Amino acid sequence: MQVKRFNVNAFGVNCYVVYHQGEAVIVDPGGPSEAVLAFLEEEELKVIAIVNTHGHADHIAGNAWFVEKTHAPLMIHGADAEYLSDPALHLGPQIRLDVPDSQADRLLQDGDLIELGDQALNVVHTPGHSAGGISLSGPGFVLSGDTLFKGSVGRWDFPQSDGQELQQSLLRLSQLPPETVVYPGHGARTTIADEIRQNPFLTSIKDVE
Repeated sequence: MQVKRFNVNAFGVNCYVVYHQGEAVIVDPGGPSEAVLAFLEEEELKVIAIVNTHGHADHIAGNAWFVEKTHAPLMIHGADAEYLSDPALHLGPQIRLDVPDSQADRLLQDGDLIELGDQALNVVHTPGHSAGGISLSGPGFVLSGDTLFKGSVGRWDFPQSDGQELQQSLLRLSQLPPETVVYPGHGARTTIADEIRQNPFLTSIKDVE
């Protein structure tokens, strides 16, 4: 299973294409992107799902566009489903980002699998930044959305954010194998081992544990 990163809007969101055996999942389409479509065509990939790690505007603004272009089902955790059409929740007006309404075709929950060929992405519910935040765990890697960043973590001062839940989600991610590559919603990739060693939000949790 391979992961390709794209920058699709002015807010530094990482949009990922995860692909294997001719099938692909688009994760966090923060805006329209011809570059993503060109990559899909070049690699002859069929998009089987569009997945949001959570429902904030900078991660969902391209949902409707990609659904129209690929006809793939849109997936998000049930607790964030209302974000897709509620500006008060997705915060598009606050950051001056136009977010066309979209609607989920599948509501995800912890432990769900999104199959790609003979492998699968495992849905890990990691709330805190938002109530329905998820991470996607694959063989040797995890897409952590806005839960875990290189050297930092997601904010917990938004509507439906919860700092204590975020701590529990970080603890859960820290228990992945140390060599696991972390592909975050913003910024550079890292590893679980590096974050346990260097990220102050994880080192404090491990000390308490």
